[in-house]
Amino acid sequence: MRTSFQAAAVANVQAIDKSRDVALDRARTFLMLMVLLHHSVIAYTYFGHTDPKSWIGFDMVVLATDSFFMATFFFLSGLFVWPSLAHKELQVFVRDRLFRLGLPFVIGVLTIIPIAYYAIELRQRPDASFLMFWWKTITVGPWPSGPIWFIWVLLAFDLAACLLFHLSPKLLDPINRLAVRGFGRPTECFILVLAVTAVVYIPMRVYFGAGRWFEIGPLSLQASRVLLYPTYFLIGAGVGVAYLDRGLLSADGRLAKTGWSWIVAALVPYCLLWVLIYVKREVLGNPVWLPDWYEASYGLFFVTFSAAILFAIFGYFLRFKRTGFSVLDWMQAHAYGMFLVHYPIVLWIQYWLFDFDVPAIAKALIAFVLTVLLSWGVTVALRTIPGAKRVL
Repeated sequence: MRTSFQAAAVANVQAIDKSRDVALDRARTFLMLMVLLHHSVIAYTYFGHTDPKSWIGFDMVVLATDSFFMATFFFLSGLFVWPSLAHKELQVFVRDRLFRLGLPFVIGVLTIIPIAYYAIELRQRPDASFLMFWWKTITVGPWPSGPIWFIWVLLAFDLAACLLFHLSPKLLDPINRLAVRGFGRPTECFILVLAVTAVVYIPMRVYFGAGRWFEIGPLSLQASRVLLYPTYFLIGAGVGVAYLDRGLLSADGRLAKTGWSWIVAALVPYCLLWVLIYVKREVLGNPVWLPDWYEASYGLFFVTFSAAILFAIFGYFLRFKRTGFSVLDWMQAHAYGMFLVHYPIVLWIQYWLFDFDVPAIAKALIAFVLTVLLSWGVTVALRTIPGAKRVL
């Protein structure tokens, strides 16, 4: 027999379901938690760690998350852009995007990000003052944007989508038709995603390598992914043009019934990525510049894993997480705010844990749990400020 709390929670989810797609909301919140997990464990990775303690298992986590979560975020963000453009006037859409994305980015790079990186500065220069560090960051540089680079890039994509929509509202109809067929044949959609992303990513990976970033002040973007991310965004926009509930992402579609097979499909290229990492370090001697065949092979396995895990995530949430109660529902309204404020929280927690002689797993667990709870609490508090809910 359900308690009154459980009954109220389920009733709340059912109410939400009338106006929102609960499966997609939960997928979005899950991805936000993956961002927090990524930043909580990356300090304790074996290769390139910034803490005395490390664990190779965290390298496995970071390799996986870095290979899919931002592309999946762009796909999710694209899903609703075309319907929004169809129902809003141009100036209203642009104003909303500037308010929702542009304003947080400006505030973030002026406050949140310098506070975050000051923890790293203190580790290198314990006597550094924050005001001097802040002034040097915004005047001399480097001026990193941390994880909120995603926000300015998404704003640019939204504005570009606005232009494309007004040039031709039917521009993405071919993708939408394929997505509708994806109700019963999701493999066709997977082949499209894989083929297109391979074409736009592999040559960029070969030319630029993995480590180069384009940077203009706080505006930064990984060079090899300059075409990959807009591709995921446009594919998501095409899927969301129409019939979202009767196409690829339908809860009654084939994708929702084959979620586990996509996990298997993702594991194969993921394991092959580790084979290449072993070859790089143990056979090639970990050179600065890698041969083209290596970068091309890595790029192919990378896009295959990214596409397969995207389908696995949506398949899982469409099948198992569309109804009933989930803790993700509690965080759903706060997910964007948690993403915005988490970075200084996690870096300062790692700063305070640095000198403790405890295993890496313990440090990462503490960092992740505290980052989730504190980011959630800060976001709840910020949303009480008048007008803040329109942004956060």
